[in-house]
Amino acid sequence: MNCKTNKPQGYASPMVRSKLALAVAVTLNFPAWVQAEMIDLPRIEASAQEEQKRTGTSGANAGGDTKKEFELPRIDVVGTNDKEEIKKLPGAVAVIKKEQLQLMQPLSTQDALKTVPGVVIREEEGMGFIPNIGMRGLDPNRSQKLLVLEDGVPVAPGLFLANESYYSPRIERMEGIEVLKGAAGLRYGPTTIGGVINYKTKAPEDGMRVTTRAGSHGFYQLGIDAGGRSASGDAVGGVSAITSGGDGYRHNGFKMNDIVAKGGMAIGDNQWVGVKFSHYDNEVNTSYVGLRPNEYRTDPTKNPAPEDWFLTDRNAFDVNHELEINRDMKLKTVVYWSQLNRDFWRRDVQSRSADGTTFVPCTGTANCMTGRNRAFEMAGVDSRLHINHNGFGIKNESEIGIRLHSDSLKNKTIASKTNPNARSGELIGDDTQKAEGLAFYGQNRFIFTDKVAATLGLRIESYDQSRMNELNGAYGKTRNTEIMPGVGLTWQVHPQAQLFAGAYEGFSPAMVATAISSSGKDEKLEAERSKNFEFGVRGAMDRFTYEATAFQMDFTNQIIPQTQSGGVGATVTNAGETLNRGLEGGVGYLITSNWSVNANATYLPTAKFDSTKIIDGIDRNGNRLPYAPKWVSNVALNYQSGGFRTGLAAYYLSEQFADPENTVSQSTDGRRGVIPAYTTFNLNAHYVLNKHWSMFGTIRNLFDRQYIASRNPDGIFPGIERNFQAGVSYKF
Repeated sequence: MNCKTNKPQGYASPMVRSKLALAVAVTLNFPAWVQAEMIDLPRIEASAQEEQKRTGTSGANAGGDTKKEFELPRIDVVGTNDKEEIKKLPGAVAVIKKEQLQLMQPLSTQDALKTVPGVVIREEEGMGFIPNIGMRGLDPNRSQKLLVLEDGVPVAPGLFLANESYYSPRIERMEGIEVLKGAAGLRYGPTTIGGVINYKTKAPEDGMRVTTRAGSHGFYQLGIDAGGRSASGDAVGGVSAITSGGDGYRHNGFKMNDIVAKGGMAIGDNQWVGVKFSHYDNEVNTSYVGLRPNEYRTDPTKNPAPEDWFLTDRNAFDVNHELEINRDMKLKTVVYWSQLNRDFWRRDVQSRSADGTTFVPCTGTANCMTGRNRAFEMAGVDSRLHINHNGFGIKNESEIGIRLHSDSLKNKTIASKTNPNARSGELIGDDTQKAEGLAFYGQNRFIFTDKVAATLGLRIESYDQSRMNELNGAYGKTRNTEIMPGVGLTWQVHPQAQLFAGAYEGFSPAMVATAISSSGKDEKLEAERSKNFEFGVRGAMDRFTYEATAFQMDFTNQIIPQTQSGGVGATVTNAGETLNRGLEGGVGYLITSNWSVNANATYLPTAKFDSTKIIDGIDRNGNRLPYAPKWVSNVALNYQSGGFRTGLAAYYLSEQFADPENTVSQSTDGRRGVIPAYTTFNLNAHYVLNKHWSMFGTIRNLFDRQYIASRNPDGIFPGIERNFQAGVSYKF
């Protein structure tokens, strides 16, 4: 496999090794410590002492040192003391721990999120580089309906410009994932209607660990984790680096590099500072072009656009500071910056038959190669004051926050007339988009008794959006202010059962490219707004844990695909009122000391257009929303003995519509029609031999089920076929 054969000529890899080496060397002088892991549904886990004995690691106070080492400061989504923090949250919570990730060996962060109730994943290029995550029946396209964070910092390239995710943090450098739904999500920003996902990067390890793996379709990966700490324990740091490549599941080869360096130190007895630098670059031979039905039946791994390339590079840097003013008052601040370049080069098609039997690419002197290239830059500062007080004659926990945020985007479209593989050409589109936002947030948790508490919160977001057409000088600007209240309640009705409930207003800003036309016209594409409610129960007893939630999302104005399939590249419009209503839950049961089972399911009987608004002459009132399956479930049977762990997991997704018109029969070109239900199985294993060596492997889609992952405006995107990966890890 040669990922560079058909890549646009003149493209220089964004991975500049000399600069990265310097950045890593500087960052390693600011060591880091990642907070303790979160809990999840119970599964078989060795005790901390057994794990230390088997792996040769030691706790923070090993060697008789009783001084507690500091934790890297950051803004948390759930918290460090998870058992107690979860009890405070009046909404559904799910946490994936490090041990779960080790056993699952997920292909991507999206692959891991399939185990979370309410989550729907839509595959695209097969490796999870371009995330499509939906929540509770909301469209998963580019993960636009929820807020994605890494260590509490936004991942999307532009919160107020385009919440589309062109980049997904690599799962190999994560130690856990937090998913938060409900009113508590208001604390973290806009686009929290579906929920908040927070990826937690791994803690630096003392010494060095080398991990390598290989698998189907020429897949390979090499990872290095290294770190250390000062003799006093007041400063630690580390680096995690990954390089990976392969031929891809649809002959869509890739070459990816990812590196994170993080560190921190204590400043006196009441201040802590931490820094993190990350770099990512990827060259993927993928496209929006899908398969025709006969191609899907006879050659589902075909790449119909072998000259299309999706090129991404991203750099990010953030600084965290924590000041403990006194025992009841703490100030946390994060300053963040990121830059993402996404170049999407596509060879135009001269003609293509509906059944896929003929495919004629553009040739000659026409505009054969078009580059849709975007350069994002995001920066901000988020500061929060936490206060414990005894106002109103009861105990209270308050949080007051302010955030300044800015986005910018340079959007260029380039067409090549002479060489279809040339990167340079005629500039046929050039606009600059900008956004600035100011947010205030306040929350107070009233602790009436040790069993009952109520939380009141309010978030105010004020933001400006602008667009300048650099070719014709057209300029447009919009301004908006959103006020989002929220209320929640928790009640510990029994030591093994807690009730929780919440209600809040959510919003998601419209993307600038659709809200303001290239001529500067305000398209009146209003922000999405919804009223959200949920009620649930959670608890644990003996070997059993559970959580169940009923939810409703009532949109006054949801943005949906306007015509054809609701996949990548579809035009969007205001659909008016929509309604999502359903149930979700998860359980875990420890069968014996060796066997356990985890299961979750989401039932969504209602996900419909609830408006008489006519779009393109079509009345969709009562139709089901695209990519809103009625059933999603995941069941895993796990076994552990000593250092050996294995699991068999089944994932089920019921049928779903691909377009707002709810087309049932498959169209000739495959762009419309029901997406049939499917079930896939994964088999995983992880074995710790000793304190140095560990082995792992996974077989995904064990029974090689062929299924449709999505229908895009240009055809069918198949799910990945049966594949395997295996690897070893050595700790020096």
